[in-house]
Amino acid sequence: MRNTLLVFLLALCGPVLRAQPQDSITLGFAEYLAYVKQFHPVAKQANLVLSLGEANLLRSRGGFDPKLEVDYDRKQFKGTEYYDRLNAAFKIPTWYGVEFKGQFEQNEGDFLSPDQVVPTDGLYSAGVSVSVGRGLWINERMATLRKARLYARQSRAERDLQVNQVLYDASLAYFDWLQAYKDLLVYEQFRANAILRFRGIRESALAGDRAAIDTVEARIAVQNRELGLEQARVRYLQASLDLSNFLWMQDNTPVELQEGVTPDPDPAPAVAEALGIRDWIMDSLALEAHPKLRALEFKIEGLRVDQRLKTNELLPQIDLEYNFLTQTPEVIRSFETQQYKGGVTFRMPLFLRKERGALKMARFKLQDAQFERDNARLSIRNKVLGTFGALQSFDRQNALIAGMVSDYARMLQAEERKFSFGESSLFLVNSRERSLIDTRLKSNAVQNKYLQTQAKLFQVLGINPTEIAPPGTR
Repeated sequence: MRNTLLVFLLALCGPVLRAQPQDSITLGFAEYLAYVKQFHPVAKQANLVLSLGEANLLRSRGGFDPKLEVDYDRKQFKGTEYYDRLNAAFKIPTWYGVEFKGQFEQNEGDFLSPDQVVPTDGLYSAGVSVSVGRGLWINERMATLRKARLYARQSRAERDLQVNQVLYDASLAYFDWLQAYKDLLVYEQFRANAILRFRGIRESALAGDRAAIDTVEARIAVQNRELGLEQARVRYLQASLDLSNFLWMQDNTPVELQEGVTPDPDPAPAVAEALGIRDWIMDSLALEAHPKLRALEFKIEGLRVDQRLKTNELLPQIDLEYNFLTQTPEVIRSFETQQYKGGVTFRMPLFLRKERGALKMARFKLQDAQFERDNARLSIRNKVLGTFGALQSFDRQNALIAGMVSDYARMLQAEERKFSFGESSLFLVNSRERSLIDTRLKSNAVQNKYLQTQAKLFQVLGINPTEIAPPGTR
């Protein structure tokens, strides 16, 4: 009986998935994948990478926050006030190395330096400082913000890669679970056939129509089928436990897959849709959208910012500052050019060895990242082409193995008919049956490889599907 994954979750008791023994709950591939993406801890952890990039961007923007500075200093000794100095400033940094500043200064005391003497009510100033050499077009603050923006976009690409990997691993676990389930059904079917045949041969032997030794051979066949069935149960149990590693509740509680929950016996139509590879076409634009290549491009852009910063540091540092001075800031006309405070700062290393070395290192890092990107692009392209070829091959293999299963089944039916007429032997019937069992198992294995190859294409393309069938829908 086919149920939705909503029924699958309603059947949960605590962290354990339960189903009524008489029920069979089908866990579809798309629904399973949706739950993995939504609730698996690694998928949630991948979002922390994105949050980290956003936090880093917020921190970098702080370099352009306005600043309020207050400096108060006082000294009094043996009844003498040496000095009482107050200096308050409000600064507004801007993008291109320009900083606006407003300042209030009030100083008193018996031992003030002459340049610190200001009017009793204090002195106000408003001005601007500009870097006209190093730091005009790019400086440490600007470079940090640009790199933080690139890192935030790179984090999104890396998040997509991590989600893609956990969905790929989850898909492989589902396909292995499906193969183990199909193998179990094969052994259950042929065990039932062997038991039925053994009972019929035993009754014929008791009636004297067949040799007693035939019952021994029939019983051996039953034992072989039971042995195969028991081994298939162990593999199915292990596959179910491996699948349970990817099933979690919303409150980070793991879910244990219980008896009665079965995979979709034919998930192939849903796999390509859920993984987002149904309409994928091999072209360069699709490859450029690969999250790994996007992450490397953002990394390269960040290194280019570093290179520009290191190049800019070869320039001399020339800082100009000009401030209007006034005692009455409330009167606009009181700001006159004759009353000002200004200055020029010039710094220039003579050999620039530190700056030239830093620039060379920045260039080498940029070249290394470009080589990595080119190699990654070629590697991804070749992997995609190889996976495409494998998919086409598995299409043909599935068609061939389906024909073989049909032919082996017909041969077994013919042999059983001949055996019922006394024209064949139990040995030949068992031989035909073993061949059919092996072919059915091989068909399950080929189908599993085909599904795994589809998942491999999904991984190689680095897809992070944004639309998967929501939990509880069909």
